[in-house]
Amino acid sequence: MLKLTKRTEYGLTALVHLADHGGETVSARKISQHYSLPNRLVAEALKDLCRAGHLKSVRGASGGYLLAQSPADLTVGEAVAALEGAPKSTDCEAKALVSMGFGALGDLNVESKCMIRSPLHKIQEDIWRQFERTTIQELASPEFTLLRDERSPHTQLQNSA
Repeated sequence: MLKLTKRTEYGLTALVHLADHGGETVSARKISQHYSLPNRLVAEALKDLCRAGHLKSVRGASGGYLLAQSPADLTVGEAVAALEGAPKSTDCEAKALVSMGFGALGDLNVESKCMIRSPLHKIQEDIWRQFERTTIQELASPEFTLLRDERSPHTQLQNSA
């Protein structure tokens, strides 16, 4: 089943932060401090996003990271794939093969051997398609609730009431 790692969540948080700050260069340390996240994991996520071409790294005293493309052109799916790869199916078919004495998938169709694979796989595919349709710009928009405590005037009004 699709499950994002903490590092991927931190990477998505950093992308939203960078989208909020336009073309401003922001360090991993500033992002970590702003959201109280582990600096090492944020820095690792940013490096992976940089290697994938989604971020640019700027060296020097005022260095840090900035988006290499418009947040409207970068999807959550692309970011997740850069951070942890595309999602994997349930391991049901692999377990069925091993229990039958096969070491590799080959041409054998084992979907019929796993009663939950098909429904779970469909749900996972639907989630992944949503990731591929959702851009970082949309994730950073007020309609999404991610990180609203720090960013939404509506949430701040509720918290102060």
